[in-house]
Amino acid sequence: MKVSRIDISAFLIIMILTSFDIILPQIPSISAKDSLDARQKDISDIFDGLFNQKLHKDTVTLTGNGPFISVLPAVGYSMHTGIIGALVTSTSFYTDNTRNRISRILVNGYYSQFHQYWFTAISNIFLEKSNLHLAGDVRYYKFPTQTYGLGPDTPVSNPLQIDYSYLKLNQTVFREITSNFYLGLGYNLDYHWNVRVDSVRGSELDQFVNNQPGNQSVSSGLSINLLYDNRENAINPRNGIYANVQLRPNMTIFGSDKNWQSLLIEIRHYVKLPAASQNVLALWSYNDITLGGKPPYLDLPGIGNDDYSNTGRGYASGRYTGRNLIYMETEYRFQITKHGLLGGVMFVNAEMLPEKYAEKKTEVIPAGGIGLRIKLNKHSDTNLSIDYGFGVRGSRGFFFNMGEVF
Repeated sequence: MKVSRIDISAFLIIMILTSFDIILPQIPSISAKDSLDARQKDISDIFDGLFNQKLHKDTVTLTGNGPFISVLPAVGYSMHTGIIGALVTSTSFYTDNTRNRISRILVNGYYSQFHQYWFTAISNIFLEKSNLHLAGDVRYYKFPTQTYGLGPDTPVSNPLQIDYSYLKLNQTVFREITSNFYLGLGYNLDYHWNVRVDSVRGSELDQFVNNQPGNQSVSSGLSINLLYDNRENAINPRNGIYANVQLRPNMTIFGSDKNWQSLLIEIRHYVKLPAASQNVLALWSYNDITLGGKPPYLDLPGIGNDDYSNTGRGYASGRYTGRNLIYMETEYRFQITKHGLLGGVMFVNAEMLPEKYAEKKTEVIPAGGIGLRIKLNKHSDTNLSIDYGFGVRGSRGFFFNMGEVF
């Protein structure tokens, strides 16, 4: 099936059809946190005022640590899917009275006008007073789309039309070794099947076929993970550092088609600016490096290939692909309304796709943009993120998320 080339000058329209915030009390919460929430407003508070109906209980009457559930049916438009219908859910909760870390489960379903559909279930759960951290990522895609070949100089005028089914399964168990520092062991599976490509023969097609032979590929293996995380709220961080290093050897003994190895180094840093405000300067470095072997084309690093498909705002997912990805982004988040219902962001990012990680001469691909934040749930501090990004060669479009981009 062919997918017509999408006019990337078109803009994304998000219509919030319904927004539900559900709070299920269980364990007494901390009064200081309750007092802070009481000064904030979210979508449910607006509906309360407009329709004189209580969509959730007042924070001061809460007796529990959750779960706090946000359900968002929405329609939209993106650069590589056309019109989308989505049901996006976020469930957040604390697992103990200390409320040191908030756990989160995202379960989302999507369907697009090009008959693409995909389902995701992403979880970060803290147990044993945050000493045990379970990180999971399960996805299924049926996804006719486009790719443009390898490297930074690929033209936007000649995309490859591809179609595939995809199952992703990542599960990592982290154990706290010392304060905020975790050691983890994980299992990672990327399985593509029913892979089809429909395009005229050329360098882009040759690159795809040479790296993705046949109609399926399996990358499977264990991973060793080092994690440092002292953020108080991973959903909407206002301070702290997140650093993750993952060494992933894909091995035939675990069912992988080939032996190949990758290294992921990701660092995020959040600073309040000014210090006495709720405004945040956020810094992000994401580096996906192929250490050895030959990964399948569909498992290569690239824009939008991170766990949350958030790298490269300003470009469609898959617009740039290579053997290595070096990515950096800076975002400034600021409040527009004092009660926190509306906020804004300004961001810039840049990526490089060197053939070798240490290669010094490689093209830098920049992008930037602005965004709006709408508070969906003040108890978990969950925002709806609506961003407009623009890059080189005329690339531009809207992007949306349940929660912050990073």
